[in-house]
Amino acid sequence: MAYTVLARKYRSQTFDDVVGQDPISKTLKNAIETGRVAHAYLFSGTRGVGKTTMARILAKALNCLKSDGPTTTPCCKCDSCVAINSGDDIDVIEIDGASNNRVDEIRELRENAIYRPARARYKIYIIDEVHMLTTQAFNALLKTLEEPPEHVKFIFATTEPNKVIATIQSRCQRFDFSNINARQIADQLKSILKREKIKYQDDLVLALAKMANGSMRDGLSLLDRLLSTGIQPLSVDLLEDFLGRPNAEKVQTLVARIGDGDAAGTLAATEDLINTGLGEAQVVDALTEQMRDLLVIASAGVDTDLLIMTADQKEKAAELAKKFDAAALIYNITALEKLRWAVKNSDTPRALLDASLLRFALSEHFINVDELLARSSGGAGAPVKKKLPVEPEPAPAILSIPSRSAEPRTTVVPVAHAEAPVENLVESWPEALGKIAKRLGPATTGLLTGSNLKSITGDTLTIEFPPTGKTQKQMCESNGRGDQIAEALGEYLGRAVRVKFMVAPSPVSDEEPERKPIAERQRQILSDPGVKTVLMELGATVTGIEEE
Repeated sequence: MAYTVLARKYRSQTFDDVVGQDPISKTLKNAIETGRVAHAYLFSGTRGVGKTTMARILAKALNCLKSDGPTTTPCCKCDSCVAINSGDDIDVIEIDGASNNRVDEIRELRENAIYRPARARYKIYIIDEVHMLTTQAFNALLKTLEEPPEHVKFIFATTEPNKVIATIQSRCQRFDFSNINARQIADQLKSILKREKIKYQDDLVLALAKMANGSMRDGLSLLDRLLSTGIQPLSVDLLEDFLGRPNAEKVQTLVARIGDGDAAGTLAATEDLINTGLGEAQVVDALTEQMRDLLVIASAGVDTDLLIMTADQKEKAAELAKKFDAAALIYNITALEKLRWAVKNSDTPRALLDASLLRFALSEHFINVDELLARSSGGAGAPVKKKLPVEPEPAPAILSIPSRSAEPRTTVVPVAHAEAPVENLVESWPEALGKIAKRLGPATTGLLTGSNLKSITGDTLTIEFPPTGKTQKQMCESNGRGDQIAEALGEYLGRAVRVKFMVAPSPVSDEEPERKPIAERQRQILSDPGVKTVLMELGATVTGIEEE
């Protein structure tokens, strides 16, 4: 007896058997129960999600001979149900739209539709891949589809609904089939393996379900390929040996080397993956999937239901996630998506891959905007941080941040020896700025250029900027710079302090100075060395200039 593949052997037979499409199943069952079955349906969705299966179930429900009328529970044993399952029923005509797409064939369908069914209640036309019909064929079907004989039903299935002309769609009830959740696919695969009495490892089922990409048929086809190897129990190693799945440990090693900033290790781990037979695009896909899992852990925690992993896999991923912060992972995933298309169309994909992965690993050495502005004024700048620093000693600083109000932020720091009394800080302000520069780098210190210590009230230091320093004040108050400055001053003084920022009032003049024309003021802004540096080095574009 000929072997029947799993996708056919375990095809759903009733509405309740269909996996992952419960809303559609319930709607069709309600339509049958209330006598509101439409004359035409359009089922759309990706491959292998149950469109044709649902069409056959609906045909059985309408034509089951064991029932006195349409039923939501077809018997699956009468002559009509059996024939529909095998695709041989005389009253349920299945047509492949790809090979029967000409207008002459649709005209023949229209002419035959006027004849009543031979033995069933309805003559049902199931047209698969209906988007392959020509425009002329669609137009030939319009009138029959709008006013069909009462004994005719149409069920169209397509993976590309956008190619079905609007006049056809408007005459159908459309149902969009969603991709099937990986956990639902895994549960179905486990059920089938138990019924087939096949031994398997638990982590294999999850990996296989993820490879199916939301398609139940793809998952069953992949399982069929594994079974054909004759090896039991089925394990993840078989996915790597026979289905080309990237080795999970090698992918994790590569991600770990990137997280450690190990340039040589990153190149070696990439070479190790390539040597397993993967192409550059497959390496990119594997990295994207792994970093997505790390991003989920960094954002929602390791216990979230968004992760489809075994407990051991979650533990390993949690350790990897500690090497990155969420911002770095977001950047990496975005860059990998662009890289994926680049390597597919490049004559030197390996060079592109190596360069991009090294950029991830060495991201701390790349410049940011603050450093760029600092260098424009002669500073050296501090490197960009790829991930949050971990300092073993001393205990991390505690920030007490009040709700949005005018109150300054407080930074509590470990007590150190006092280098200068608070009372003398006004005179030694330039020296204090030097200490800030050593701790925070010239980028932040450059923002304090031209400022002075206006007053000292208790532990609150008020730093004043000149009348033209409103932008400097805003930048010092953003991105946590105020806390950093307070912490640096606290270490310098040996006790916790607060900082407040203010801008000195503009001097009052009897005569209003003449304002320059808008165009001239904008030219002056664009000719500023800092602005020109940012535009040139980052390839930025000015989208607008606001005046205050």
